[in-house]
Amino acid sequence: MIDRPTEDEPQAPTDEMLPEQDEYSEPPGTDPGQGLRFAAVNNDLTDLYSDLFKKKQATSGSQTALAENELDAPALPLNELRYEGESIRAPQTLAESGLSLMQLCNLVLKQLYLQGSALGIDLSRSTHLPFSIIDEALIFLKEEKCIEVSSGKMIGRSSYRFNLTELGRIRAREAFEQCRYVGPAPVTLEAYVKQCRLQTVTGIDCTPEKLQAAFSEFIIREGLLDELGPAVCSGRSIFIYGPPGNGKTLIAKGLGRFLNLQGGEIYVPYAIQMESSIITLFDPTLHQTTDDHELQERIQSDSKNGGRIPELKEWVKPDTDLRWRRIRRPVVITGGELTLDMLDLRYNKTSNFYTAPLHLKANGGVFLIDDFGRQLVSPKDLLNRWIMPLEDRIDYLTLETGKKFAVPFEQLIIFSTNLDPKDLVDEAFLRRIRHKIPINAPSREVFTEISKLCCRQREIAYDPVFVNYLYDNYYNQGKPPRSSDPRDLLEILQSICRFKGQEPILNSQLIAEAAQRFFCQI
Repeated sequence: MIDRPTEDEPQAPTDEMLPEQDEYSEPPGTDPGQGLRFAAVNNDLTDLYSDLFKKKQATSGSQTALAENELDAPALPLNELRYEGESIRAPQTLAESGLSLMQLCNLVLKQLYLQGSALGIDLSRSTHLPFSIIDEALIFLKEEKCIEVSSGKMIGRSSYRFNLTELGRIRAREAFEQCRYVGPAPVTLEAYVKQCRLQTVTGIDCTPEKLQAAFSEFIIREGLLDELGPAVCSGRSIFIYGPPGNGKTLIAKGLGRFLNLQGGEIYVPYAIQMESSIITLFDPTLHQTTDDHELQERIQSDSKNGGRIPELKEWVKPDTDLRWRRIRRPVVITGGELTLDMLDLRYNKTSNFYTAPLHLKANGGVFLIDDFGRQLVSPKDLLNRWIMPLEDRIDYLTLETGKKFAVPFEQLIIFSTNLDPKDLVDEAFLRRIRHKIPINAPSREVFTEISKLCCRQREIAYDPVFVNYLYDNYYNQGKPPRSSDPRDLLEILQSICRFKGQEPILNSQLIAEAAQRFFCQI
């Protein structure tokens, strides 16, 4: 995926080249062959994130507006890193979008190739860019005789319908050979790094009261929040260990809920541009969006407007950058299926673009490695892969060309295992995991409260005989209780009652039948 070579030095587009006009005429002072000179210069970003976080944090002065050279400034103090969910300002020019003219033209050509023809405003929607920026590509493509206008209305060029010419179809096929990505325009790596700085987990204010509010619906042992609180404040990794079935996964989800309650929403781009390569990042299966209603209001269907063009002003010059989605802080959980390949860029040789790894999609949220030690890859290899990211909070990814570049490693990463930690990790790795928290079997009091909660959730009247029977026949005989046992046993009991056609109740006969099935020795 290499951009077409340019004949001369790159040149930034100027406002004089983009006059407002009713018809497509030659812009003043524009040479027809000049368009290829607008390719942007791609900076080497390999050490961008590394340099950013290796510098000392600034301790004086208030936070000012982001300048062009802010990426090289010292890191902000933790109290200034807290993100309040401000929207990202939409780019007003092609230079602000971070794209080169040829990259934008390729996106437009591919959209037109797939759709056959499209309105100017539809191209703006599909690329998620203001029409004022799309217009630059349309002017250039018309000068190059790649597109033509088949129809239009008097409300402006955004209502014109564009078709590909024969030359345009050839150029579109060439663009597809370079990269088959079609969708929202990507953002630059610099812009993504800036945003990660603003919405880092480290800057979230964590107090006992706020953490308790996030875990209010969970029943956990006393003192556990006092161990989790400092770990959240540090933003460092957490190692949770203990016997299975005692709520290690539940704790990770509770931390994700806390981050959403106190850390606010964050923004994630559809895709990132790294030199001439595109990396897709937004994943609807992992990222829970919170801006659907606002987007629905923007996109008014033609049927509601009697076939007329919808309102255009918010698409011509929107206030927010529509290439980003506002989401809840993600909680990404992976288990025994994790492999080393899942932690690197996944390159599609047919489509010629990349998919971001899991930990990059988890930035700003929680990344839980569940059942650690049971992965297809050995624990030693997995830990070696993450020793430096855990220490420096950056990771390095590699393109197919061999180019390495730095990306943020800004999530609360949790390792969860029910195996003996001594058999899994060595001292060098344990040193880099600041917080180790044991999750042991629940006490009888906690087990009773969990049983009552599970009964309320299933609308079953609680009876103390349930807990007494389990302790008398199993737990006091040497079998350790698990926090998940009440849920599992009640589900079996419900199934038995549903088969017999009776209402589920807690009596000795049904409890004994459910327990015999559940605790069967294999």
